[in-house]
Amino acid sequence: MEKSINTFWQGLVEAIRLIGNGDSGLVEIVVLSLRVSGLALLLSTLIGVPLGAALGLGRFIGRKLVIALMYTGMGFPPVVVGLFVYLLLSRSGPLGSLDSPLVPPLFTPGAMVIAQCIIAFPLVAGFTMAAVMGVDPQLRQQVQSLGATAWQTTLTVLAEARIGVMVAIIAGFGGIISEVGAVMLVGGNIEGRTRVLTTAIVLETRQGNFELAMALGLILLGIAFFINVIMLRLQGKTFDS
Repeated sequence: MEKSINTFWQGLVEAIRLIGNGDSGLVEIVVLSLRVSGLALLLSTLIGVPLGAALGLGRFIGRKLVIALMYTGMGFPPVVVGLFVYLLLSRSGPLGSLDSPLVPPLFTPGAMVIAQCIIAFPLVAGFTMAAVMGVDPQLRQQVQSLGATAWQTTLTVLAEARIGVMVAIIAGFGGIISEVGAVMLVGGNIEGRTRVLTTAIVLETRQGNFELAMALGLILLGIAFFINVIMLRLQGKTFDS
């Protein structure tokens, strides 16, 4: 037990040293993680926010089915998403066989972006819908009575629900930055190409490089903590309340 504790503290000190020295391998992994997850979040936001607003404001045939599918996607196992994208982009798959420059091949950052986008999209859309539905219905009626168009009404409601929408976006980012199963399947964890924080932690731990694994873990925890702080601030809460 004492030996394990000593190993832990030694690894922690070495992890802090690696972070402080800006280890090149560490920086490369962190930058790629933020780039892949950031792009996936951007795409899921561009699709998820409008869809969430439409589901929250509109009434149309098939709305309940779309909501049910979206809720299912919010709880979908990421590794299953990775398997779906893998089959989709494989050479024998429906998209991989097209050999198009618009379709990224497997084991590339592009494939990882697609997988993470599918994971984040239901979260962004679902929380946006909830935020829009939480806006006072009288606001919409007042705006429409002033002659606002459907687009102007939607923008007004989104502005009123902006805190909830921001929380939806941050929740989407939190769901993909810490995901490992999908990116491992479609990215392959290739050094210098597709190795991100979560997959690197798994690899370094298996190889016994606990110092680097802990350094990566500390960074991932730091990012998760930063995301939670932002969510608390957006919700108007403080650490004293």
